[in-house]
Amino acid sequence: MAYAPSHLYPIREGGSFVEKSCGKFFEYDLVPADHSTGDHAASVSGYPHRVWVSENPINDSGWRYALVKTTVAYIVTDEADNGQPVVEKWSIKGHQIYAN
Repeated sequence: MAYAPSHLYPIREGGSFVEKSCGKFFEYDLVPADHSTGDHAASVSGYPHRVWVSENPINDSGWRYALVKTTVAYIVTDEADNGQPVVEKWSIKGHQIYAN
C-alpha cells in the first residue's frame, strides 16, 4: 500500500486505485500549481497527477508523475536520453475519486 503523506489529508482532487497485477493500493492527487518541476517541466506535460508509491521515502520523493484514468494509469518512471518520459501502463481496478 502507498498512502499519500498525512499532511496532504484530506486529499483534494485525487483518489485511490488498486493495481490489478499485484493487487497493491495507491493514492493520488493533482500536482500542485506551485510545484516546481525545474528542468522536467516539459517532459511531464500531460501527466497532471502524483501517484504516491512509497510510504517512507528516504532518497526519493515518494511519488511519480502520472495520468490516472478510470481503468488505467500511465506512470512516468524515468526520463529517456532524449528528454521524453518513460511511461509504464498500469491496469487498475477499484478506482475511487475522493469527494472534495
